[in-house]
Amino acid sequence: MTSNLPPLPPTKIRHPLRLRQIEVARIIPLSDTMQRVVFTGPDLHDFVTVGTDDHVKLFFPQPGETHPVLPDMNADRTAPRDPRIIARDYTPRRFDEENGELIIDFVLHDSGPATQWAAQAKPGQRLGMGGPKASNIPHERLTSHLLIADDTGLPAIARTLEELSPEHSAVVVLDTQESDKTYPLTSRAWVDLFRCDRAAGQSLADLLRLVVLPAPETLNVWIAAEIDTVRALRDHLVNEEAIPRNRIRAAGYWRRDTEAGGARVDD
Repeated sequence: MTSNLPPLPPTKIRHPLRLRQIEVARIIPLSDTMQRVVFTGPDLHDFVTVGTDDHVKLFFPQPGETHPVLPDMNADRTAPRDPRIIARDYTPRRFDEENGELIIDFVLHDSGPATQWAAQAKPGQRLGMGGPKASNIPHERLTSHLLIADDTGLPAIARTLEELSPEHSAVVVLDTQESDKTYPLTSRAWVDLFRCDRAAGQSLADLLRLVVLPAPETLNVWIAAEIDTVRALRDHLVNEEAIPRNRIRAAGYWRRDTEAGGARVDD
């Protein structure tokens, strides 16, 4: 299906790329499957995160080690591959600039290195962190939002909803183990929230087809879940709902049957 809507791409704000050392200040268990970690450290003095789906790269220690191996950045700000490096991307849930505290929520959903680390995290432990390299800010004319995610995208959706102004609205489609009690979502905007019926085997694709979507003229779409699921959802919205691809930010946050991380699937 062809769309006649104008592109209205996001504004990209680039940030200086630097590596930081961050230290665990405290642990806040949110549920059996979600762990909040509050980081601090002097390297956060100039940390900036202005996009609600910004991502930082966390560097984890090798098994049995206490300090992560960090990349040795080249002059062009790229890093050669090093098999000792263990890194995963995460969304900054909140940054308290006044107190120098960075909050990151970890989903305890697999046996990967990030989950293993988060499950045993203790105050005083350190990680490396890079980024964010850039922030993407939706076009100011896009005041309605379709936000789709599984557990891994829930922190970014929570941050997005918190930062929406009352003039905006959002339709949220979730496949998550978390409830309003364990992971509350708050917003000043008007929000319609839909959750998959996991007991009935309902998928994000099933639920999305039942949801009345916002008017496409002012619609911004954000998707984060397992990479194949994200591709299918993105293709449905483009081909059947005539939403321009450049109105959609889509990211595979994880890959089924592997511990490897995901990737952007916008292209």
